[in-house]
Amino acid sequence: MPAGVVDAAAKGVRLDRPATILLRRASGAKQLAAASSHLLFRATILATLALVVLFAVHYPSLLSRSFSLSSSSPSSSSPHRRSSHRSLLDSGATTYRGAAWEREVRRSATPRRNGGLSVLVTGAAGFVGAHCSVALHARGDGVVGLDNFNAYYDVSLKRARSRLLLSSRGVVVLDADINDGALLERLFAAVPFTHVLHLAAQAGVRYAMKAPQAYVASNVAGLVGVFEAAARHADPQPAIVWASSSSVYGLNGETPFSEDHRTDRPASLYAATKKAGEAIAHAYNHIYGLSITGLRFFTVYGPWGRPDMAYFSFARAIVSGEPITLFADARRDFTYIDDVARGCLGALDTAGKSTGSKSGKKSGPAPLRVYNLGNTSPVAVTRMVAILEKLLGKKAHKRVVTMPSNGDVPFTHANVSHAARDFGYRPTTSLDVGLRHFVEWFVKYYKLDDIKSGSSNVLLAAGKTTKRKKSMAMSAAS
Repeated sequence: MPAGVVDAAAKGVRLDRPATILLRRASGAKQLAAASSHLLFRATILATLALVVLFAVHYPSLLSRSFSLSSSSPSSSSPHRRSSHRSLLDSGATTYRGAAWEREVRRSATPRRNGGLSVLVTGAAGFVGAHCSVALHARGDGVVGLDNFNAYYDVSLKRARSRLLLSSRGVVVLDADINDGALLERLFAAVPFTHVLHLAAQAGVRYAMKAPQAYVASNVAGLVGVFEAAARHADPQPAIVWASSSSVYGLNGETPFSEDHRTDRPASLYAATKKAGEAIAHAYNHIYGLSITGLRFFTVYGPWGRPDMAYFSFARAIVSGEPITLFADARRDFTYIDDVARGCLGALDTAGKSTGSKSGKKSGPAPLRVYNLGNTSPVAVTRMVAILEKLLGKKAHKRVVTMPSNGDVPFTHANVSHAARDFGYRPTTSLDVGLRHFVEWFVKYYKLDDIKSGSSNVLLAAGKTTKRKKSMAMSAAS
């Protein structure tokens, strides 16, 4: 090796200077790229955080999951398909969580009077459920509603009831199903309900011939779901009042129907599911000490009612000039909604405490109770139609046929002595008065004031002179 080269190597002098310069430049470029990438990553993180903040501010409904309050009516080919519409705080999931949701539910459930009840009302957007929710809130009780808004009948009517509950009473109605066990557990964990008024069910007698599974899913499985949640996941356990039906008397020939009569001959699947519910209630009362009261309703009618019921569908047919079909000799114990709501509140007020606990231990089963809630005055269906004709100022096109074997029974008649004795239940509304209140609401809700008859003036006059307790009347509350 030449001496110059050795000396240079010994002194640490690099002989490939151009290559060294290139290496240094490449290293600097890598450092610059790494720094740029780091800055870009930080900028991306900051931008993402900013978007999340803006999203949370402008769209809190999609982050916190809660209740459904809108009036939009989704179309559905199946009465049992859940409504696709969601509300202020629910993105469509079946689990409810978040501080905002819990705050709103607790607010709605908090009583405003000393000793007030905290009640979970299932089926709160339904006919009886909405009226009972109004009545409970009006006297200072806390109320949280739950309804799946299925399309068995006009969903927009259910949405309208739900809107009324929120706007005039501040009552939250969750858009959810009683078969959602996780939701019920979360709800009982969030609120120590004192009572449950379980009114959610698949209604209707004849429809059971078309969709039998819907009745089993709602009236049997759904009832078990509510009992399970109350028995195993609620602490303390609430007292439960639930809607059975006068249909459990079925082909019983004794009248008036008494709670002491046999109920083992149902005439429809609907009646059979309600009878099954009473047997299930007995089991949960015995095993878990749940305080359970069953109420057998008799043909409830009135403002904000169900369009599938005879009085409602007859009114629509009379107005539109369509024929109506009447069953020969059919008689019903028509019971006005205000009387039924008072009966429901009376049953809640007198319900004993549940005696079980989460561990399954109990000090002794609370009494299992069953009551009729009827009007005690059966009226021929032809008489009901005559009253509607007079109020609407228009004759009905009637077709009278023999009653088919589709689940209907020829007559109902309630003995309410047990309810009168235990919580002072006394129906006070005659069919003439009750139908007048219904027609007043019917004309106003469907904007039928332009009916070409003298009935509109009669209805307006009746509306001015009728005095009703707002605490019990959805139409007055609206």
